[in-house]
Amino acid sequence: MTDEVDGFLDAIQEIGLVDVTRSSKAFDEKSSSMYASAESLRRQIEDIEAEKFTRDPEYVTLTASKAEAQKAYEDRLPWGEFDKSAIDGLLEHGLKMRFYSVAAKQFNPEWKALHALTVMNEDGSKINFVTVGPVEDYEFPVKEIQAPAGSASEAKAELDRIDTLLKEKEKALLDEKNDIPALRKEYASVMDSLDKYLADAGKELAAESRLSLIEGFAPAERQTELAEKFDSLGVLYISDDAREEDNPPIKLKNNRLSRLFQSITGMYGMPIYGEFDPTPILSIFFMLFFAMCMGDAGYGIILFIFGIALNKKWVSIEMFNGLGSLISILGCATFFVGMILGTAFGINLYEASWVPDGLKSIMVPDSVKIMGYSAQMVMAVAIGVLHICLAMIVKTALHTYRNGFKASLGTWGWTLLIVGGIIAVGVGMLLKLDATTIKWVVIGIAAVSAIGIFVLNNPNRNPLMNIGAGLWDTYQMASGLIGDLLSYTRLYALGLAGGLLGGAFNTLGTKVLGDSPTWQFIPFVVILLLGHTLNILMSSLGAFVHPLRLTFVEYFKNSGYTGEGRLYNPLKKNN
Repeated sequence: MTDEVDGFLDAIQEIGLVDVTRSSKAFDEKSSSMYASAESLRRQIEDIEAEKFTRDPEYVTLTASKAEAQKAYEDRLPWGEFDKSAIDGLLEHGLKMRFYSVAAKQFNPEWKALHALTVMNEDGSKINFVTVGPVEDYEFPVKEIQAPAGSASEAKAELDRIDTLLKEKEKALLDEKNDIPALRKEYASVMDSLDKYLADAGKELAAESRLSLIEGFAPAERQTELAEKFDSLGVLYISDDAREEDNPPIKLKNNRLSRLFQSITGMYGMPIYGEFDPTPILSIFFMLFFAMCMGDAGYGIILFIFGIALNKKWVSIEMFNGLGSLISILGCATFFVGMILGTAFGINLYEASWVPDGLKSIMVPDSVKIMGYSAQMVMAVAIGVLHICLAMIVKTALHTYRNGFKASLGTWGWTLLIVGGIIAVGVGMLLKLDATTIKWVVIGIAAVSAIGIFVLNNPNRNPLMNIGAGLWDTYQMASGLIGDLLSYTRLYALGLAGGLLGGAFNTLGTKVLGDSPTWQFIPFVVILLLGHTLNILMSSLGAFVHPLRLTFVEYFKNSGYTGEGRLYNPLKKNN
């Protein structure tokens, strides 16, 4: 039976379509051993790379021993050097040396006249001293402390010995970095075997161990192909539609453009079964955010060419493998947005005399003001408003789909208040309605929204509790939305900073070039190449990180997206 199951799993692995239900934890001695081996290798690799050795038993023991030796040295240091055997020899003469440590203000100088007392150390706050007296019937005003086990020099020698061993151990552990490639290869091999074994572990034995049942998930559109494969294998199979309670794995379906951004969705987490895929919306806004953060049409051309070079294998950079098309798309978006912002290679196109007036008419330079604010900053905040409003609409639709309209009235109230209010003001301004009309429309929307927010946010709860919950939600929403909207000003700030830095390199190069250049062309070109290369790299980093934040924090928070689904991961070779 085991051979038959192994053969069937090998066949599934060759097909590469079925996500076989795996055991969530090791369940028998063999899988436990395989998992422990893989986990040990993983931790070993992590520790070596991070130069953390807290899992090495010898290193931990030496570290603890060093701490103990350090404390012993500090405890003995006030007592100086002494011969322990000589102190013990006093006992033969009926005498005993006793050790004391008291606060300086507690020490009485008259004790020296009454006892054979010697002060060993005095640091201003504490006094350490010893007395010599008979073994029996000896009294002293303060309590005796335990005698040191040895001299300070002996403790220092032991501390130095342990410290040397610890450094040698650290060096040996650091030298293990050379073993990382072999350890990774071994880890991959163990995980491959464990993956296949756990697929087998998902079976249930029935009919006196004569029947093995294996459960898995595969794309519905490949059902016919899988049926033919299973028929050829001579196995009995039952096909059924996945249900939400099965927690099936997720395989995203998107068009050619959105598919390029699926990896960004995966960085946060896959949607659960029945949840909206955020990738289509994410792709559009991430493109726009990236382009605004770059803010330079010339840099967009460079990114577009670089993406093509990656796809054509003209250049090969491991970290960008498979990202050529995405980089080219982001480059295109950067070019068009850069033209609207009026910047190319740090040059202000709006002020350049050689740029046609027709092209300038579509530009929104930073010098243009709207109500006293930069038009580019206003545009960034407006895009943020649109992004958050869209997130709230998505959240409301999903909440209604999952819980029904009645249980979603609170969510509907907030969406109506925020989105409806913004639409009402926008339409009123577009139609040039008077301020009083717009005010009463907004008040009407707010009144209707308040019913959902404060009264019906949970129909099954006490109305007073609903009001309290509504007030708390109002506080959180008000403080959160202001912070969220301000976050979108980074789109304006990063784009402006990149343009100013590019312009600074241009100015520096022009000054070096002078009015009658000859050899000055060489440093001029070097300054421009190095300066703009540095600016592109810095701008690209910021243009990737900050749109991620706007997506993962501002959008996902307001849309209610959790990303708790699991990725479709079929059992296949070299997976």
